Amino acid sequence: MTSNRRVVVIGGGLAGLRCAARLATGGAAAVTVLGEEPHAPYNRVLLAEILAGRYDPEVTALPDPGPALRRGVRAVRVDRADRTVRCDDGTVLGYDTLVLATGSNPVLPPLRGLFEPDGRELPEGVHAFRTMDDCLALSAAVRPGVRAVVIGGGLLGVSAARALAARGAQVVLAQQAERLMERQLDADASALLHTHLTALGVEIHTECRVRGLTKAAPAQGGGTLVTGVELADGYRLDADLVVLACGVRPRTGLAQAAGLDVRKGVVVDDRLRTSDPRIHAIGDCAEHDGRVYGLAGPALEQADAVAAFLTGTGDPAGTSPYTGTRALTRLTLTSGDDGPLDLAAFGQATPLPGDDVIRLADATRRTYRKVVVRGDRLVGGVLLGELSTVAALARSWEDGEALTDFSHLLTDDGGS
Repeated sequence: MTSNRRVVVIGGGLAGLRCAARLATGGAAAVTVLGEEPHAPYNRVLLAEILAGRYDPEVTALPDPGPALRRGVRAVRVDRADRTVRCDDGTVLGYDTLVLATGSNPVLPPLRGLFEPDGRELPEGVHAFRTMDDCLALSAAVRPGVRAVVIGGGLLGVSAARALAARGAQVVLAQQAERLMERQLDADASALLHTHLTALGVEIHTECRVRGLTKAAPAQGGGTLVTGVELADGYRLDADLVVLACGVRPRTGLAQAAGLDVRKGVVVDDRLRTSDPRIHAIGDCAEHDGRVYGLAGPALEQADAVAAFLTGTGDPAGTSPYTGTRALTRLTLTSGDDGPLDLAAFGQATPLPGDDVIRLADATRRTYRKVVVRGDRLVGGVLLGELSTVAALARSWEDGEALTDFSHLLTDDGGS
């Protein structure tokens, strides 16, 4: 790729900035990054640590690409025929290659009373938890003793609940599924997580569907103020704050309006090209081989892959395909007298008929380790409380190599 080739990256998050940095190395391209948020680039993964009061926002900063990044500028239209991107400030950028790294939006559940008729603003006291602005607004609102209801018991909801508890809030976590983090954890691991959060003071309701919000007009007038949530069984929970942590949805509107193939996400091939070969998609907005990851690890790997494809550095012919990412989920829950609880999950932690399951549990030490072996290969696992073996296990899982000895998989050397 020549140095005068114009590459526009839409999205100033982890994936977009990583891709831009790789492309700009050695002047391989003239790169422009459009970042919708006005803040300096930051690591979204660490927002819960800011909310918990453990990190200042500055600690989460990502390397700033300087003039290549246009902060506070939103792409509003892609014209594929002219190969231009129109921005909300009126500027028009031409491109030779376009990279969509538009990320995802928080899922806003269909709650009664969430929006006023024809309104788009959340009521006062109701917060999404996706951006730095969301985090700072929620952080400013929380104080010791405030009543907070977190809707959603996945990774995001658990992170938000423990952060609010660390700030002294009275937290209720409402999870529609039968257990916490049901996508990553099995029943035993989820039960340990449930116990840990309860010890932090979090009140947990599973198999609990929130039906709507109750609101009141504030004394000073203007808008409405949330006062609680209504459950499907008719029970009402008082709340000063409501946090919507119901997951995320790929942000595909720009791609869809441009006529690109969109399903769950923007559909890409093994070179992360969309249905227009001059446009690539990476990160939370991309769907590869029917899968949208929504995690930092795959986003970074896709960014590296696109940069390698465009610069020809992936292999001598520049033809190595992207075959997907084996994503590892990690979370540290830090609070309370019992100390932190670390967890990690990877692959298929729910066994199929015929799979071998190796499990070690120690209730006293609050540790749980489980791996699933299919044939002679490791296909998944869950670890809580003790992660000394996770690096070795992850390597074995990622490499997909045949295992010759299962007996030491969960020992501290991971069988290495």
